[in-house]
Amino acid sequence: MQLTYQLDLFPECTVVDPFQLLVAANKAVHLHKLGKMKTRTLCTEIIFNLSPNNSISEALKKFGVSDSDTSVLIVYVEEGEKRMNPEDLIAQVDGHQVSFDKLPEITDVTRLKKTYKLTPQEEKIGTLLESIICRMSTKDVL
Repeated sequence: MQLTYQLDLFPECTVVDPFQLLVAANKAVHLHKLGKMKTRTLCTEIIFNLSPNNSISEALKKFGVSDSDTSVLIVYVEEGEKRMNPEDLIAQVDGHQVSFDKLPEITDVTRLKKTYKLTPQEEKIGTLLESIICRMSTKDVL
């Protein structure tokens, strides 16, 4: 299998931490290598893995990019020796690059809590990120 690169764009309000994307991408790549993806493409599988439920269409609506989005995160997955020049990637985006340090400023925490249906008890037990990762990780089991 030769995987070159895949690009995914995520709206600003759906990601609280880069680790959230790493978990979704890691699971997608793992399922891709096993041939057990639930979606047709690696890009869609990453978006699907961000979702707390098993509806692909709902995941695309909530975690996909829309025309009204003003900020996006790009996930770049590569395998083997093939490498893409990051400058070429950045040149394809009409906008400017912002540090992950700015992520809390563009994340809609209220919407995230609603999307993941987080309870007040969960908020007391751990961090928002931990609660989100738990929801993402356990959707296949429940």
